[in-house]
Order: sequence, then structure tokens, then C-alpha cells
Amino acid sequence: MEQVGSAAKARIKNMDKLLSTGDGENRKVLLEIVTEVLERLDSHRVIGDLLQWDGRHLSIGEFRWDLQRKRRVFVVGAGKAANAMARAVEEKLGDRIDGGIVIVKTIEPGDRLECIELAEGGHPLPNERGLEASRRILRLVDEAGPDDLFLGLISGGSSALMSCPVPGISLDDEIRATEVLLKSGARILEINAVRRHISATNGGRLAQRVEARGAEMINLILSDSVGARPTTDPAKPAAFFGTPVAPDGTTLVNAREVLKKYGLTDRIPQAIRDYIETEDPARETPKTLGPAIHHFVFERPADACEAAYVAAEKLRLPAVILTTVLEGESAQAGGFLACVAREVRLNGRPASAPCVLIAGGETTTRVDGRGSEGGPSQELALGFALEVADRPGFCIAAIDMDGTDGPTALAGGMADDRTVSRARALGFNVYESLAGHDSSAVLRALGDEIVTGNTGTNLCDLNLIYVGPERTTG
Repeated sequence: MEQVGSAAKARIKNMDKLLSTGDGENRKVLLEIVTEVLERLDSHRVIGDLLQWDGRHLSIGEFRWDLQRKRRVFVVGAGKAANAMARAVEEKLGDRIDGGIVIVKTIEPGDRLECIELAEGGHPLPNERGLEASRRILRLVDEAGPDDLFLGLISGGSSALMSCPVPGISLDDEIRATEVLLKSGARILEINAVRRHISATNGGRLAQRVEARGAEMINLILSDSVGARPTTDPAKPAAFFGTPVAPDGTTLVNAREVLKKYGLTDRIPQAIRDYIETEDPARETPKTLGPAIHHFVFERPADACEAAYVAAEKLRLPAVILTTVLEGESAQAGGFLACVAREVRLNGRPASAPCVLIAGGETTTRVDGRGSEGGPSQELALGFALEVADRPGFCIAAIDMDGTDGPTALAGGMADDRTVSRARALGFNVYESLAGHDSSAVLRALGDEIVTGNTGTNLCDLNLIYVGPERTTG
């Protein structure tokens, strides 16, 4: 087996370990594709190419802003990929930036900035540090005027990271409600229908506040909304909904329906229930914003699947994008993908082996009671492993594109036909581990966890399956 390059090892920090366990030949194929995808979609590189600065004019494609006519330029934002986004903007504009605050999940080595403050918030649950940073962003906006320009940097995770409940709702209330919603099995749009309406920043309210000051706002958005088509031209303004900087497509009625649908009305704090159930137009999020608020969406989840397809082609492997909207229970989704892979081997459909199958989206895990350590991508990998156990030639890499799967510091996991037997040899019952939502323990013990750190992108889940040439185990 050929050695992988240094670039791949920089992207996947435990590359050598992953290649030394299980079916190394098949794993190498998937790890090369993962590396190529992460390189191509790193927002630091993408924004660096997107923004043009000549010392006076800031340009995005055909659109141009004369910054000599702006009194001050501020950068605000939040998201799990916002570290890389903020670095790219500061490298481009330098000391023309007059200040700003961007809230991220984790500050890592290399995130040292001069003009933009990076603050750590909480994700998936909001925390006190994120609340304080959000309040300082609001104060910055409230001091702005008509000659000021805001650059908004938004990626997935902004709802929790830029947490600032409306008056009358405490941070503890929001944390309790978020935890209940995340464990309910509700889809992310349903969860956001509730979270946006109890937030002073989310659901477009931050941009609405900028607009009220007469200032202008240019938003660079890395969208993690499943169900959109791939990006075609990031340099063209795009219609966008949700996050703190765009109009909200959900309503208070939707929020009430979510609580009812999942039986949560009596499980969330009273203050939140009272707020959502009160008929008051002032409590509705903005449904439109004016012409001074601009949105440029430069990445979407489907782009990860497209990038994987291109990477497979570079390896001269047939590839099939099965779906860009995979949803549902994670372990069950892994089992389904394994069945598709087995169909390839059995009947050569939807492609003939060797080939790569690609599925993107966002699966979820409904946790009944207290779960152990794990995440949706890790559970999907183990669900796949159960269906291909002792069937040579099948391998999966399942990752959360931002590098943190669920509440863990792992990006996801790898599994192949040897995973279940290797786990059994170490005393693990994979069925029981999945039932207890303890996937991390199995993968760590096997050396099958994927570790990337902050990737600079956040496009939900990417699942890559390699059906290798038919051969016996050795």
C-alpha cells in the first residue's frame, strides 16, 4: 500500500492509526477522498478567493463597495467554521477592520487575530461565554450609524453559539429547552423554529437590528441547511432564510406545533412556553429585510457530495451520489447504506465494483434517557458495520464536516467488514453499544475514530462508502 502524503495527514490527524487497522487498502481510498473534500471546501481558501480588496474597494464578483465612504467596518458572526472565515477576512482587509466579535466553538492554535476578537461559545448547548459575547455584539450594533458597514460571518452552529434569549427568558431556560429538543428526535428546522423565536439575535433579528441603525451589512454564509441545490456562483447574492442575519421562514405557530408534535409542551421551561404561546406580533421574527442587507452563500451541504464525486473521479473510480438529503435515525441510515453497498456487490447496481457511493445530509439520534459518548456519524458507521460484518470489500468513512460529531471532539468514524469481529475480540457488543449510544468507546478502542480538528467548513454529514474489488481477507 502506498503511503499517504503530508497534506492528508494534516487534515486527518490520526491517519496512520486509521490505516493500520481494519482493511487498510480500502480505507486509504476513502481517506484520500475525505482529504480532497476538506481541502476544496475549507472556507479560509474559498473566502480568500471570493473577496477582492484593492485598498479602497471591496469586491465580490460584480458587486463593489467603496470603503472610503464607510466610517467604520465591523466583523461579527458565529459558527463552527467561523474561525477560518474570520482569518480569511482579516488577512484580506487587515487594519481596515475597526473591530468585531466572532463566536466560535473552539479557539485553536493559529486562530490569533489582530482586528477581530474570537470568543468561545457553547455548542450544541449555549453557555454563559456565548451569551456575554452575543450581548457585546448587540452593543456594537446599537452604537453603529448609517455610515458603518458590518461583515457578517455565519456558518452552522450559529444558533447555539450566538445565544441571547429575549428578556424574560434566562440562559438556563434556553439550555434546558435546547437539550430537550435535541433529544426529542426533532429535525433541525423544527428545533430552530423554537430557538429562533426566543432569541434576541437569531431568526434574522441581528440583521434587523443593524438595519434599524441605518447601517449596511454584507453576509458571507456557509449554509448547513439540508435540501438545497449545490452552489453555482458564490459571487452572486442569494435569497436565504434563517440564522441571525437572514429572514426567518418559520413562525410562532410552527414553534407551537413542534412542541405539540414531540410532546414537549410540558417539558420545556414555563417562561419559554408562555412566550411562544402568547399571541403577540412583536414576538414574531422578521420575514423580510431591506436592500442594505446582502447575502452571499458560498457553500451548501450538497457541495460536499459534489466535491467527493470529483475526488473519486481523480482516483478513476466510478462514483454515485445516492442522496444529498439523507435524514433519519443514524444507525438505521448506516444499515440502509450497507444494504445499497451489498446490492453493488450482488447485482452491480447502482454501479459496478470497485466504486464509491456518496450520501450527504444530516441524520439524528433520539436519546431516551442518558446516553454515553457518541455522535450521529459514529453511530452511522457502526450501523453500517453490523450489516457488512465478515463480508469482505466494504468500507465506510462517516464524518461530520465541521470536525465535531455530536458533543464529541471526533469528526466521525470508519468501519469495514472486520469492525464487528475486532470489537468482539475487545469485549464490545456493537448492538449494545449502539443501544446505549456509546459509539465513541468502540471506535476509540479499535482506533477507528476520525480526528480532524476544526476543518474550516461545516456542511453537515458526509458518508463515503467504498465497495472494493472482490477479494478474500488476508
